[in-house]
Amino acid sequence: MTVLPAGAEPVTVVALGDSLTAGYGLPEGEGLVPQLQGWLRAQGSDAVVVNAGVSGDTTAGGLARLDWSLTPETDALIVTLGGNDLLRGLDPATTRANLDAILAKAQMRNLPVLLIGLPGPANFGPDWKAEFDAIYPDLAAKYGTLLVPNFMAGLGNADPAALRGLMQGDGIHPNAEGVGKIVAALGPEVLALIARAAP
Repeated sequence: MTVLPAGAEPVTVVALGDSLTAGYGLPEGEGLVPQLQGWLRAQGSDAVVVNAGVSGDTTAGGLARLDWSLTPETDALIVTLGGNDLLRGLDPATTRANLDAILAKAQMRNLPVLLIGLPGPANFGPDWKAEFDAIYPDLAAKYGTLLVPNFMAGLGNADPAALRGLMQGDGIHPNAEGVGKIVAALGPEVLALIARAAP
């Protein structure tokens, strides 16, 4: 656990993302950001997580609103974008360029970043999937960010019936219990991010 010097401001982390970050379909307090905030408190961290998730946002949308999402108080950035790009089958080169621009801006601000990816679906063909799946590890290496390759990894490799019990009816968004499992898996990486941001 990081012990901050007396009087130090808590680290402010902006979570830039789409509906997975915003907490789509969940009661207030049960989405990713509030559950992550609670998990961090339970670990003794006083970091503040700001919800900059917008349902339906693509990587282009995230890039377009990055400058006003990064307030002067921002100390670190979580980027969870690309889900809507892959649902729409957008050109992976476009997704890569947008995420690259987001990470470049974060680097200019000297902000440590946790980049969280999603695996591409197979239905656009193996070449599309390979190109999409390479985006996150490539950019994490380029910019020296922390990386979680799969946002949904915390749900484990449960059988489809068990997995359905962790998802909302649309089969895309986790329910509150599913978010709790995702947060438990992401939490240690977020603590590592906060440690990079701490003075």
